[in-house]
Parts: sequence; C-alpha cells; structure tokens
Amino acid sequence: MHMEHRMELFACRASKDFACKVVDGLNIIGAAAGEKYHLGASEVTRFSDGEFVPSFTDSVRGATVFILQSTFPPTENLMELLLTIDAAKRASADKVIAVMPYFGWARQDRKDKPRVSIGAKLVANLLTAAGVDRIMTCDLHADQIQGFFDLPVDHIYASKVFIPYLRSLNIENLAIAAPDMGGAKRANAYAKELACPVIICHKSRERANVVASITAIGTVFMFLEYKFSADGKRCRQCQGMRDTCRALRSCLRQNQQLLPEGSVRHRHHPAQGGSRHKQDKGSLDGGDLRGDHPQGLQLRAYQHGIYILRT
Repeated sequence: MHMEHRMELFACRASKDFACKVVDGLNIIGAAAGEKYHLGASEVTRFSDGEFVPSFTDSVRGATVFILQSTFPPTENLMELLLTIDAAKRASADKVIAVMPYFGWARQDRKDKPRVSIGAKLVANLLTAAGVDRIMTCDLHADQIQGFFDLPVDHIYASKVFIPYLRSLNIENLAIAAPDMGGAKRANAYAKELACPVIICHKSRERANVVASITAIGTVFMFLEYKFSADGKRCRQCQGMRDTCRALRSCLRQNQQLLPEGSVRHRHHPAQGGSRHKQDKGSLDGGDLRGDHPQGLQLRAYQHGIYILRT
C-alpha cells in the first residue's frame, strides 16, 4: 500500500505551549506555498500509583514524527519523552526526531570528581535506546555533548535571536560579561558579533549552587576598568544554565562599582531551584529570556522585569 510521506508534529505536556508557537510559525512560513501544519493529537493516561502511558490519537504510520519536549526537572519530563519516542516507533513511524529546546542533565558531561555519573551520556544512551533517529536542541551546556550520540544532532544557537535584539537596543559602550570560565566562549562569540569587549570572571564553588568567591580576571578586564570609569559602560551578562542565580548576582556585585548606569543581563535556560525567587535581587535592571520556557515561568519572568524573546 502506497502512502504519501508526511510530517507530523507532537508535543509532550511540558512543552505544549511552545509547540503551539512553533506550529504558528510554520504556518506563517508555509502560507505562501499553501502548506498547513497542525499539532498532532496525543494523550497521557495516568494511573493512581503515578505511572503514566502516552499514546497517539492520530496515525503516525510512515510519517516523520517530530516530538517536542524539554527535559528540565522533574524526571517525569524525560521519561514522558522516552515513552513517546517508543510509542512512535512501535506505531510504525518512518523517522522520529526529538526536539529538545532544553537538554536536561547537560551539566553532567564529565567526571569532575570520583564516583559520580556522567548524566548527559546516560540521557544520550536512553534516547538512542528508545529509538530516536535525530536530536534537535538549543545551546547545550557543552558542545561536546553532541559526541555522546551516534546519530545526527542539530545544535541550534539562541544567539540568532538574541544578537539582533541586542543590536536593536542601541546600547552605548556595551560590554559582554561571562560569570565563569565555562561561559567565556559563549560571551566571546556574542562580543565578536556585537564588536564589543568581554569581561570574564573566575568562580570557585564551596559546594553545588554555593559560590565561594568570584573575581574578575585578565588584561581585558583591567583595560575595561579604565573604560568603565571614564565612559560608564553598560554590561550585558551572558549566562547559559542558571540554577539559583547566585553566580549571576556575585558577578554583578563584583563589577557594580564599575557600572554607574547599572547592569543588565540575559540567559538561555530555565530558572530552577530558588532562582525565580532571587532573580529580582542584586544589581539587575531586567533581562531577556528565550521563548521556549514553560508558561508559568514566563509569567514569573514578566513580573521580575524579564523580557521574553520570540523567534
């Protein structure tokens, strides 16, 4: 039996709102060609003991299936994605592509001390075992996570949205700051595109989520110190994952005396832990948030002066 190949887009529960925005964007793009996209129907059956079973209401036989789900905590989001991928393969989908704007457990990309797991590699193995054919994700915590997969990974950068937005602000004497050494590469990439200098801070942790000390380092910063004092540069913080916001606020306090006009910052990934309660403290004028976050988090972001960027 011959069946015309087609594309189907589905979303798990944690990313339904964002998936609707994706469909709206696809319909705008495809309007000229007369193409119409919709979000496929699916459901989740939950049992009294907490077990749940995702299933497709629409047929996916022979289709290329895109499943959109961010895997931020709780772990139920990851498990739902794995079960949905397995359901698509068992329903005879031709290809299954997991779209993961937020790739959970990405911090655990190496053994940074004895007797710990490499969570990012485990997640990669789980996705492969579930039967996924391709991964699409955004701003991985470390680029080398792509190497954990033996299948294609499309790594997309939010800078395509943020950089035009930053240019549109027409900020005079702009500088890009990295709160730690891990963020230096990302901050440098932004600074090159925006033709502005970089500030890099060295961070040491007392324990997870607790910053022992943070110090601005390097000849770049010493050059900028003079510039800040003379010109009052405005600093835009560039941070990837933000958990409790402590590193962000510590970095801003370190540079506060050099920023007479205040400082602003943006980030990429969802606020977790206590950060949604702390993000309004410290030297923050506001911030920018990627538009793929849960609706509840976006509402809290608005309340704290954080602007949601749309693609």
